[in-house]
Amino acid sequence: MTAAAQRGTTTVSERAVRRIAERAATEALPGQDGARTAKAAASVRGRGARVSLGVSLPYPAPLADTVRELQRHVVARTRHLTGLDVPSAPVHVTSLTAPASAHPPAPAAADEHPSRTPRRWWSRRRVPVALVAAVAAVACGALAVDLLRVHAAHQGAGAWRTSAVHWLSGHGPGDPAVVLAGGLTALLGLWMVVLALTPGRRGPVTVHTGSSRLTAAVDRSAVTALVRDAVGDVEGVTAVRVRAGRRRVTVRAGLAFGDRALAHAAVTAAARSALTGCRLRRTPRLRVALTAEPVWRPPAAESAPETGASGTVPGGPERAAVPESPRTAGGEA
Repeated sequence: MTAAAQRGTTTVSERAVRRIAERAATEALPGQDGARTAKAAASVRGRGARVSLGVSLPYPAPLADTVRELQRHVVARTRHLTGLDVPSAPVHVTSLTAPASAHPPAPAAADEHPSRTPRRWWSRRRVPVALVAAVAAVACGALAVDLLRVHAAHQGAGAWRTSAVHWLSGHGPGDPAVVLAGGLTALLGLWMVVLALTPGRRGPVTVHTGSSRLTAAVDRSAVTALVRDAVGDVEGVTAVRVRAGRRRVTVRAGLAFGDRALAHAAVTAAARSALTGCRLRRTPRLRVALTAEPVWRPPAAESAPETGASGTVPGGPERAAVPESPRTAGGEA
């Protein structure tokens, strides 16, 4: 006989809780292209349950608001259907997917006040700043320690400081060592001014974005790879080498077969199209060098003209008329 304490007891399995949570997540994301529940995990302990979800959300979308609404709905729905205490439902966004819309998005309106695309991105100059800061910190720290020893501990000044003072007192402005030290200091200051007034980052190349609030750049290695792939697709071209500089892009390619003039024009057009697609701020000059490979042979000449169906050669009927067949027997003599 069943004990009285166990009569009417309903046990909700972890599988049922997981299915309910997945269904609740699907209900919380209705009509959103690309949104789907990747997986759900649930564990039941007594009168409580823990639920976690992994979902794929569409992009662009307000992710924080979407996840917050998803958590609220899953917790409330699971608690209502199972009767268990669900304190929270952690949501892990596994991926972002672009919605597959039948109509392409309308192009963004151009800014009313477009800004000029910067020539280069500015560098933070970490190495020069770190060197100057380290030298200044060591010099100021040594001087501060020596002054504390003299005024607080009543000790004598350091030998390095007294030697420096004696040396400076014995050398005037016209001394060669003083002039050399002053020149080096001036050059160092000029170098710091140049570093402060110039961008410095030569690797990335800025591109046009069409927005005053957005700046973008592409690395020169990416430009090199794009041009190399575009030129490599040209028929007859084998080895391709590309060098992208600040003002010029040099393309060197080998030709295995085909007409050299046509191949040169095709390589130039492919490289120029790739550079145009990058939308660089300043389109670099293009230099193309096409070299015939050892296996290359000039294209064969066109075959000799054939006789047409009308009995004449395309060169003209007055020069290449085909004689008519003789008359049959029984005709005039």
